[in-house]
Amino acid sequence: MKTLLVWLLLTGAAFGAEKLNIVLILADDLGWRDLGCCGSTFYETPAIDRLAAQGMRFTQAYAGANVCSPSRAAIMTGKYPARLHTTNFFGGHRRGKLLPPEYQEKLPASEITIAEALHRQGYRAGHFGKWHLGNKGSQPQDFGFETVVGLAMGPGKGPADDPHFARKLSEAAVKFIEESKDKPFFVYLPLHSVHVPLKTRPELREKYEAKAAKLTVTGPREVPVNDHKARAIQDHPVYAGMVQEMDEAVARVLRALDELKLADNTLVLFNSDNGGLSTAEGSPTSNLPLRGGKGWNYEGGLRVPLIVRLPGRVPAGTTCDVPVIHCDFYPTLLALAGLPVPPEQKVDGVNIAPLLEQKGGIAERALFWHYPHYSNQGGRPSGAVRVGDDKLLEFFEDSHVEEYYLANDLGEQHDQPKRAAELRKMLIDWRTSVDAQMPTPNPEPVEPFGPQAVSGKNKNKK
Repeated sequence: MKTLLVWLLLTGAAFGAEKLNIVLILADDLGWRDLGCCGSTFYETPAIDRLAAQGMRFTQAYAGANVCSPSRAAIMTGKYPARLHTTNFFGGHRRGKLLPPEYQEKLPASEITIAEALHRQGYRAGHFGKWHLGNKGSQPQDFGFETVVGLAMGPGKGPADDPHFARKLSEAAVKFIEESKDKPFFVYLPLHSVHVPLKTRPELREKYEAKAAKLTVTGPREVPVNDHKARAIQDHPVYAGMVQEMDEAVARVLRALDELKLADNTLVLFNSDNGGLSTAEGSPTSNLPLRGGKGWNYEGGLRVPLIVRLPGRVPAGTTCDVPVIHCDFYPTLLALAGLPVPPEQKVDGVNIAPLLEQKGGIAERALFWHYPHYSNQGGRPSGAVRVGDDKLLEFFEDSHVEEYYLANDLGEQHDQPKRAAELRKMLIDWRTSVDAQMPTPNPEPVEPFGPQAVSGKNKNKK
């Protein structure tokens, strides 16, 4: 009897407790500074800014990887992509001096996703948008989502008035919320915005072209990032329009929660899958003062916006400076809902609910990244570890390392190898512990960003 009572308390089923609704909105390629509340003065995001004012904004939130599929796998499972062997965007096969490992191009069927964990406890789970975690046998409906919309949609493939399907996907999410208002629900809204191709509604392009024309730009328009260049100014009118379309989608969902009187019992989490695109494929945004962008293990490729709202539990208008990572979402969402992590799903993330509810902190820990690939955006095979304010990057082509002290070098400009040996050993030991795959020498080396680096169906941009 005692065991049953404990289980009921843990699952929130005791004494008729109302279960928490959860809405997880994931932008695609949105940079750390691409919101008004995060410092942008060119992009307009009033709905997301209001969300931040009503909840908590994290200043040092990290993606699980510098490209999309690995990060999405980390969110769904609570595990590091290196442990899952899902280390690149699915479909990416670029080679150079090294041959990247043959990674897992689907979410392993043995994983219990956050949707499955919630579905087991009576939640309705709906997926609306980009999956990119596998095809047949590895789609959302195979991992706990009972309603799935948008798998055939893609960025830039929509009509002129909704080129990235931001409106259609958010409307589908709203319909699901309306149908589920009397039951606990989990809405996962992974938008295609603001991924390339660069398209927006004609009136938004005109609006931001006029706004850009009034800007007084001082300083360089580009800054160097190793052997590439990154955009230094936020003034791309089409990208700004894409950001606004994304914000309108968020507004649509938040308005529905208000109208249905569900906001007070709904956790809303807004985030991005990786850093902003700034070194290739149009380089539409700037991540400065961060270095690099999508596809790089510098801060610009890994830091992302993170906003969490939960009225009555997460204090409004607050910020948190503690580093957190995508792997933390899984145990945290379950904890806030009063639910246990399934015993068969061992997670790498930690429960950050004490940070959200300001009921203490979390123990200092190391955060790790592993990208044994060449990215379409110029990044080369590397790994990284952050402990406190120390961050070390290891580049696998020549084994050189770079160490930065982020507290006074956010832009990672001053290599200070004070703890390099210690941090590198920590990184190597972690790779061993998760059975991380490593690249191998290419017997026929090629220029990784030249025409021989990819072939046939692998000539894609994700």
